[in-house]
Amino acid sequence: MKSIDTLIEQRFSPKHFADRAVSEEQLHQLFEAARRAPSSFNEQPWRFIYATQEHPEAYQKLLSCISEHNQQWAKSAPVLMLSLAKKHFSRNEKPNRHAWHDTGTAIGFLLLKATEMDLYAHQMAGFNPEKAREVLGIPNEYDPVAMMAVGYLGEEENPNKLRKPVNEIAFTGNSHGLL
Repeated sequence: MKSIDTLIEQRFSPKHFADRAVSEEQLHQLFEAARRAPSSFNEQPWRFIYATQEHPEAYQKLLSCISEHNQQWAKSAPVLMLSLAKKHFSRNEKPNRHAWHDTGTAIGFLLLKATEMDLYAHQMAGFNPEKAREVLGIPNEYDPVAMMAVGYLGEEENPNKLRKPVNEIAFTGNSHGLL
């Protein structure tokens, strides 16, 4: 089993996927990892709509929601998925202002599990949320958050390791470093 540090260091978002299917069992493991993420009041506001290339009609619906630029590379991924955030708490219907944050945490867990399984995922903001809502029949109580392509690594890629140093993202006791 890989250490959490190794998983964090190995994770990146490729644009080339191998022509190799991801099994339903593997997808279940990814969703199980997401299911275990923490959330405000244990609401678990995240949902996922996914399709594999083995189900071309469903896959094409998801692909049609992705921007043309992203479709060029995403169409080779064996799995496409869309994350959703439930906008209101189930227990009292009050707005859940943490839903997107919690959904992002669940996706982070999913990404780490994928990396452990030698799978890669590339999230995309480049998609049309309104088209996704229409094509996939998403109720208004959910916000489409991000599209994701998932699969095995195809061509070797050099992951972009250009990350901001810690002193540009974390500040002691005040926000002076933000400006």
